[in-house]
Amino acid sequence: MKLKPVLAASAIALIAASVPAQEKSAADGIAEYRKMLEDGNPAELFEAKGEDLWKRKRGPKNASLEACDLGKGPGVVKGAFVELPRWFADTSKVQDLESRLLTCMERLQGLDPKTVTEERFGRGEQANMEGLVAWIAAESRGMKMNLPTSHPEEKRSYELGKRAFFFRGGTHDFSCASCHGEDGKRIRLQDLPNLTKNPGNGVGFAAWPAYRVSSGELWGMQRRLNDCFRQQRFPYPGYASEVTIALASFMGINAKGAESIAPSIKR
Repeated sequence: MKLKPVLAASAIALIAASVPAQEKSAADGIAEYRKMLEDGNPAELFEAKGEDLWKRKRGPKNASLEACDLGKGPGVVKGAFVELPRWFADTSKVQDLESRLLTCMERLQGLDPKTVTEERFGRGEQANMEGLVAWIAAESRGMKMNLPTSHPEEKRSYELGKRAFFFRGGTHDFSCASCHGEDGKRIRLQDLPNLTKNPGNGVGFAAWPAYRVSSGELWGMQRRLNDCFRQQRFPYPGYASEVTIALASFMGINAKGAESIAPSIKR
């Protein structure tokens, strides 16, 4: 069957227009998509909520979080995110941002950490935590990742995280390294960063927390890591568990010098 002249011209135009698109990689397309969303990043709404929560008096002690020490001194937020996880003498633990906030919420405001750790992601105090991590991360946007490594426990946490990263198990014999241990891997249309070195860690670790377009929610690193365990068919390790903090230490130390772009936008 012959096409009418108008239809034939339209078909040729469509084919011609499709050629440049086919030459683009999936990564190029995703990068363009994220670029379009940069203006008016929905994460800004979470950042505003987080700043309000930091300053608002809450909990049984009717106190704010403005005296919380995130590693730079009480109340200092700028620059704290790019140095976490780190060792804290007052808890004798290596803590990431979320676990440190749990400590401050309990000590300063009198809130029970279980209201966060036992809540479902995206609800209640979990939603409040996501706002806090979004704002705190944004205060260090553009700064370089520089996790401290001088304390023996910081070194131990890195080594524990390294072992967890390469540990294989579960019904599919997966590990974190199965997806993020080599260059050039991807799942479906998504390129997978190599989280054992830079620049992969700059794309990966230094981009979280992030606004997930697919769910319309802000995900912190704790939520991201717990979901990775789910995808590996492992049991959830638990919110603010030692293994999730150790994994963050491993990735964060490997990301040294990478520019923090959090909160970023993810699919």
